[in-house]
Amino acid sequence: MRKRINLLREFSVPLIAGVVVALLWANLNPAGYHSFIEQPFFGGMSFHFVVNELFMVLFFGIAAVEITQSCLPGGDLNPLRKAVNPLLATLGGVVGPVLVYLGLNAIIGGPELTRGWGIPTATDIALAWLVARLIFGAGHPAVSFLLLLAVADDAIGLAIIAVFYPDPNHPTEPIWLFLTVAGMVVAYILRSLKSRSYWPYVVVGGGLAWTGLFKAHLHPALALVFIIPFLPHPSRETAHLFEADPRDTSTLARFEHDWKIVVDFGLFMFGLANAGVGFSSVGAATWLVLASLVIGKTLGIFTMGYVGRALGFPLPQQVGAKELAMTGLVAGIGLTVALFVAGVAFVEPDIQGSAKMGALLSGGVSIVAIMLGRALNVRRIP
Repeated sequence: MRKRINLLREFSVPLIAGVVVALLWANLNPAGYHSFIEQPFFGGMSFHFVVNELFMVLFFGIAAVEITQSCLPGGDLNPLRKAVNPLLATLGGVVGPVLVYLGLNAIIGGPELTRGWGIPTATDIALAWLVARLIFGAGHPAVSFLLLLAVADDAIGLAIIAVFYPDPNHPTEPIWLFLTVAGMVVAYILRSLKSRSYWPYVVVGGGLAWTGLFKAHLHPALALVFIIPFLPHPSRETAHLFEADPRDTSTLARFEHDWKIVVDFGLFMFGLANAGVGFSSVGAATWLVLASLVIGKTLGIFTMGYVGRALGFPLPQQVGAKELAMTGLVAGIGLTVALFVAGVAFVEPDIQGSAKMGALLSGGVSIVAIMLGRALNVRRIP
């Protein structure tokens, strides 16, 4: 049973199932679908609110764990010199899509679509990791390289959401951010007192951070991003991304261990709440998002990876032009975070649906990348 559960998680089956159900429901019975996700059902909260503002706190919290662990001594982003090339590739993977989006928007879009520039900046870590393993094999250095830049560009994506996408219907009220700062202070005090349980950090610190962001009309789903780095952790990281060290029983590791499975299966709800767009929603925003993810990510990562090498920061062994280009293509799978950003970038339903369709279609990069990898005879390392 455990093996089957792990296979479902590894192949992102819950997320994909949620997307499929949402697409079918929204196109076969759109009124019923939108009534389900928008009507208050629990304490005045809608299904959409519960998923995007509450459940996604855990999703971004797990992402913050990966980022925190990677930055520790011994982690994949420490020391900085080791991470320079992946970070330069990350920069290309963020700037490239933004430039492609804004450039194409000037040609086929319009001013009303400009806010969507942040949608293609982040990578769906889980799906990209899966596809990279299928193309390169689990032991290929390109997989770790991809994970590094995916984690880094998701960190940038979190910052973009927080800074550039406040609620357009409610002006930001920065005074409430003092509550978020108070949550961080509480987490710091708890750590100073050597509190080993993650519950006080999450409930008290996270609760204050969530309330502050919510009242400030920023995105409360980012609440734990400000708290997670304070959770007690080892002085050195001994495992790579997506690997668990059974000897690590720190508060940070236990939080990830306890909640990762909840997040993985809870992504069914995220797909259900956010992927319900009509096939008729395809429009200019669809092609802007899709082209920015596929073309912008590939060119940006490829270019900056070679710039880094020219500056004396080498690519990993066995990662040449072919592997770097494939890595950039796989990083163009934006699905989860792209759907989230599309939901906060646009208020107008037709534009939002069109942009979400572009995020959904980026999942098709998986098939293209796998076929191209075989056509190019990319070497696999089990």
